[in-house]
This record gives sequence, structure tokens and C-alpha cells, in this order.
Amino acid sequence: MKTILQKIAVKTRKEEDTEREAVKAELNNPAISSDRRNFLKKAALGGIALGGLMHLSIEDTVAQTTQNVSRASNPSDLKITDLRIADKSGRSLASRIIRIETNQGIYGLGDIRDGTDPRFALFLKSKIVGLNPCNVEMIFKVIKQFGGPGRQGGGVSAVETACWDLCGKALNVPVWQLLGGRYRDKVRIYADTPDETDPAKQIEALKRRLADGYTWLKMDIGMDEIAKDPDSLVNSKFWGQNSQNLSNWYMGRSYAAGGFDDYWKKEQPFTQIQVTDKGLEGLQKIVENVRNVVGTEIPLSADHFGHIDMNQIIRIGKALEKYRLAWLEDTVAWFLTDQLKEIKAALETPILTGEDIYLLNGQLGGFKKLIDERAVDIVHPDLVSAGGILETKKILDYAEEAGIAGALHSNSTPVAWIAAIHAAAATENILALEHHNIDNPKWEGMVKMIGKLPLITNGFANVPLDAPGLGIELNDEAIKAMMPNKGEKYFEPTPEWDRSGMSYDKLWI
Repeated sequence: MKTILQKIAVKTRKEEDTEREAVKAELNNPAISSDRRNFLKKAALGGIALGGLMHLSIEDTVAQTTQNVSRASNPSDLKITDLRIADKSGRSLASRIIRIETNQGIYGLGDIRDGTDPRFALFLKSKIVGLNPCNVEMIFKVIKQFGGPGRQGGGVSAVETACWDLCGKALNVPVWQLLGGRYRDKVRIYADTPDETDPAKQIEALKRRLADGYTWLKMDIGMDEIAKDPDSLVNSKFWGQNSQNLSNWYMGRSYAAGGFDDYWKKEQPFTQIQVTDKGLEGLQKIVENVRNVVGTEIPLSADHFGHIDMNQIIRIGKALEKYRLAWLEDTVAWFLTDQLKEIKAALETPILTGEDIYLLNGQLGGFKKLIDERAVDIVHPDLVSAGGILETKKILDYAEEAGIAGALHSNSTPVAWIAAIHAAAATENILALEHHNIDNPKWEGMVKMIGKLPLITNGFANVPLDAPGLGIELNDEAIKAMMPNKGEKYFEPTPEWDRSGMSYDKLWI
């Protein structure tokens, strides 16, 4: 055993000499952030190298190497001191990024998802200041009552994610390791093609994705793509007057302005828009043209059908079955469990939903009801709505036990996207992770990878293997350039959220 330890020690000493020189070089770089500089200094001071133990007995060597001394910080003394948002104006992509700061100079990053009011996260500041962010599950239990389905879960999810980032940095390990280890070193990406209502432009976008190495694609097949063709739809003009020709993601008018009757705010059963045989032929032609371009080997998912009822979805699904779509996404609202079961039973194409569901066992049954009742073939949580990293893993693990696969929805900044990579790496039944921002040249540049690997390689997301926490730092200058004030109020203090007043948060007597 002594000989083996000596060999390991010699090898380790060489590796540590190399790492020490790399740390010195990085510390001498004036461009690195102060947080990164503090982190490196603490890492250099902590721990005892195995290479320095060669003179010890076997017993002493074992004792020294099992002390579990952290090279990053003193985790038991870590305390949350502040919660800030990159852009309080709410008018840039940076308005989604939160930063939780601590008494040890390290911080954690989170993301509140597109369309979420930042106050859902800022409100939680008074609930978590003074707590140890490494007690992630305890903090989650404190704050999870303040989340809900859709964008209401964004604040809780962002805080939970930032705590994992902090915990990983404090313990000097990647988040996936804290979740129990990883199943894979890279995660397959499904490449979305949003905002292309013109089928020809959608095909061009799909071609670009194939050229970039993506092996799973998603397209939109919505009512807005055939609404201009006469006799394709029944009862569409009545609803289209307020909704940009039935583009169902259109934000429309506020409820206070009479927007309750806008098309996009109506649940699918309440519009009575129907698809004619001509309309079905139009949709078939759109998918056929795409299949002719991408071939049959590439999985092709479909989304954004529009606010049409279960019967119309079944008609469309049967018409498109010969094209072997990978899934039909969000066909009806996720809480209409019985209708989803009927759609699933009527079609061979897999049914998928879940991007707006909060918690495994949440309101209206959460994911648990969908899974227990076998209402879907694939669950589709969005980490920044579902409750964060660990809750997403719990959802996927529960689905796995039921024999149900998982995919991850994502339309957020790279902060949430990299968090989803950690969850996907630690989960067995993942098919693919969405990339919704391929055509945004500024998106990827919002962050810098700490480790050696880039964010994406040939259509796959790289799991951070050699960096603590989420494995990223913010590209401060790039983010500031996105802000309306060019970073003048970047991560501005939030003293207005220090206290929430007298609040009795307990849910029972």
C-alpha cells in the first residue's frame, strides 16, 4: 500500500505544481473578476496535497487524506448576505439573472425565466438572508410556498439554483456531483426554431441547425401558419382580431384592458376553432417539406399548435402520424389530465407537456398526477419553473420509475441552461435539452466557462467536469452592453427587500 501511495503522491505533486502555476498566471491577469480572484486565493490556501505526505506513515497518510478539508471556503460558516438582480429595469435579458452574495465573497447565480416579474425573486430576500446556502433543501422548504405554476415558480427556482451554485463553489465540486454523480459527459440538444411563422424561413433555420451539428430538431405547426389560407379553419377570424393572426404566444392586452377574452388567454377547449380537411392538408404539406429536408433519421418534435380543443388535436395528430414526429408538445393545458390521457390513447405519436408545472407534488397534482395517471409519454419540466435543480431531478427520477422518459424545456439565459445541464447529467432518463436561443448571437456570450470545455460542441451541451458550482462566470461587459443604461446600475443594491414586514409564513396552526 505504501508503494502505491508513493506513486500516487509523485503523480499528484506534478499535477498540483502544474495547477499552482496556472492559478498564479490567472491571479496575475488583471481582467479576472474580484470574486474569481478571492476564490482562487482561498483555493490556494486550503487543503494538504498528497504529494507532501510521502514522509508519513500509512496510518498518518490515510488520516490526512480523509480529513475532507475544503479548498474553497469554510462551508459551515457560509451565510447569505444579499440578493440582487443584474438589471432592475426589467427591459433586458439581464433582468432574469439574480446573484446571491455571502459573507465569504463567493456568490451564486440563478435565473427567473422569461416573462417572470423579478419581484417573485426579490421578495424572497428577506426569507433567506442569514441562512447557510449549503442547506439547499431546507431553504427550498422555507420558500417553496411562495411559488406556483407558470412564471410564478421563477423566483423560487432562481434562488434554489443560486444556492446550488454557492454550495458547489464552497465545497469545490460541480453541482452534478452534489446530486449523486453523472450519467453522461454531454447532453443532447434539441434545437428549437421559434418565431418563424413562414414555413420557408422555418426550413432555412432547420438547415442551419443541421449544419451546426444538431441531431434533434423542433418546429412549430400552428394555426397561424394556415390561417391566411381560405377555408382552412372554422371560427378563426373572431379570435384572430386580437392575437396577431392566431400567434398563440402573443402577449396581447392586459386583463384589466379587457384582454381576458384574447385568444392566447383562453384555454384550449374554449375557442371552438376547428381545422378543415384543407387545413389538415396544409399542415401535412408543412411537415412533409421539413421531412424532405432533414430526412427520417433526425427526431423532429412539434409545438405551438394553437388554442384548439382535444378533438382538433387528435385530428391533426392522426394526419401527421406518417411523419413519425418525436412528440406533440403542450397540446392542451397541462392540468387537463383526462384530456391528455384521451389524446395519448388516440395517437401513436408521443405526448409531452410540463414546462409550466411547479413541483413534483404541487398545485393541481403537479407532475405526480400526470405521471401516476400515465397522461403523458414524456415529462417536460423547465427547471426555472419547476422549482430548481433538485426538484427537476426528483421529477425526472419519479418519471423514470414509472417508465416515462424526460426532456428539459428551456427559454432562459445561459445561467438556467447550464443549471439544466447539471440536472440532465445527473438523471438517467433524459432524451434531450432544449436550446431556444441559437439565433441570438449575444446569448452564449453572456457567460464564460470556468473549465476547459466550451458550452456547446457539435450539437451537444458539455457537462462542466472541471469547475465548481455551475461552472460559469458572468461576462459582465457583455451583459452590461445589453442593458438600457449600459450597466450603470449593474447588480444594484436592493435594500428595499431587506424586510417584508411581519409575515406569519407557517401553513398550518
